[in-house]
Amino acid sequence: MRPYDPESLHIYDTTLRDGTQQEGLSLSVADKLAVARHLDDLGVGFIEGGWPGSNPKDAEFFRRAQTELNLRGAKLAAFGSTRRASRAAADDPQVAALRDAGTPVVCLVAKSDRRHVERALRTTLAENLAMIRDTVEHLRAEGKRVFVDAEHFFDGYRVDEAYGLEVVRTAAEAGAEVVVLCDTNGGMLPTQIGDTVLAVLDASGARLGIHCHDDSGCAVANSLVAVQAGVTHVQGAANGYGERCGNANLFTVVAGLETKLATPVLPPGRLRELVRVSHAIDELTNSTPDTHRPYVGASAFAHKGGLHASAVKIDPDMYQHIDPAQVGNDMRMLVSELAGRATIELKGRELGLDLSDEKEALGRIVELVKEREATGFAYEAAEASFELLLRDEVYGPERYFTLDSWRVIVEQRADGEVVSEATVKLETRGERHVSTAEGNGPVNALDKALREALAKAYPGLKAVDLTDFKVRILDGREGSGAVTRVLVETSDGQTRWDTIGVDENIIAASWQALQDAVTYGLRRQNEVPDPDAT
Repeated sequence: MRPYDPESLHIYDTTLRDGTQQEGLSLSVADKLAVARHLDDLGVGFIEGGWPGSNPKDAEFFRRAQTELNLRGAKLAAFGSTRRASRAAADDPQVAALRDAGTPVVCLVAKSDRRHVERALRTTLAENLAMIRDTVEHLRAEGKRVFVDAEHFFDGYRVDEAYGLEVVRTAAEAGAEVVVLCDTNGGMLPTQIGDTVLAVLDASGARLGIHCHDDSGCAVANSLVAVQAGVTHVQGAANGYGERCGNANLFTVVAGLETKLATPVLPPGRLRELVRVSHAIDELTNSTPDTHRPYVGASAFAHKGGLHASAVKIDPDMYQHIDPAQVGNDMRMLVSELAGRATIELKGRELGLDLSDEKEALGRIVELVKEREATGFAYEAAEASFELLLRDEVYGPERYFTLDSWRVIVEQRADGEVVSEATVKLETRGERHVSTAEGNGPVNALDKALREALAKAYPGLKAVDLTDFKVRILDGREGSGAVTRVLVETSDGQTRWDTIGVDENIIAASWQALQDAVTYGLRRQNEVPDPDAT
């Protein structure tokens, strides 16, 4: 593996500009500053902050970045277009905005497809080349490092190779440090990318970069192939954000370069921050993390099949392409109807339980899981419920209360208001408690009543809150009479856990999940079970 050198292969992040074009994704200036800090923590080389001449928000970002963004290693880049036709670069207001953005780097977008020059810009091919040359020379004279994004390059190259090459040569000769070949429509395949990069390198001698979109599902592969073909600058967005199907996921590209191509592109030790940074940026963009993302997803190193688990027990590398710790992730064992004894044993080890000598209990647990999952349980989505099941079967049941009954009433009053009321009757530590609570729905009311009934015996439950509630109908053919699966997410402010319930009655299923949630929470608080509870 060669030594780390951030200038030998640029990692250029475009989350704050191209990534924000994703449908439904919007960032405040404060959000953009926070995302930039996370990217800098990861160790990317360049952060594209936005287009200062296009909107007030991006202009404010660059203004605030000069005093609020103390980047440790990354260099901030401003994005914008070449000068307009028939206007001097020094007199173009958009070029002025780039010049005044206060960044050491400017990335210019330029047309490289003759059809876009003639139909979109409505100018001549010669004038487009002059626009590129004049703008690059002007910004270079102002002391800026200049990168040029050759927009729609691969589509344009197939139509007119000679003009595409002329765009690359013009930008490079004018002083552009990198000319970035863009698969703007995202339709290229890896072989097309590799062949074109090799041909353009040979014909131009320019330093080339790659910018891919994922419309054909090949953005990451195309980026890696381009590097293998000779590009030394890679663009992408955090978590693959971007318009339509997104940009190349820069985190996947970085992980691939480091772990597959033995090419260090982050400072030593930073790759282990990949999962943390990915999830932190998802939080800032209000995006739900995709559990199946390569390298960083919660399921990226999750094993479900019993055959897999048996092999993983012997050697984890037999079913994992890398050690998950390299990117800050962990191996996980999923418990399902596909589980065997090895799965259960490894899952127990993950939970801190040594089950190697519990052969009989392991057999019971395997059969119980299969039996329950056949009726609709899904323990891979409710690990807290599975841990309770596991402990009960190995160590015997531990209960904190004995339920007498619960009842829920939903009433619509004459004024149209709908009120939910729940009553829970239970016994704990020799005392009987009856609690009634109202909620914004039957499950919320039941949750409140249960925790109020237990509050005297277990005051720590005040810190426990239901944070999410999901319902799934398991057999749509039965309509409203079908079996219902309920998943409940609960938090104590420090961590979250998921529990499950299954029943034909949605409230009964909810009660099962709530009871497990409270029991798990009490165990987390090291509460002593009630010896008389059943």
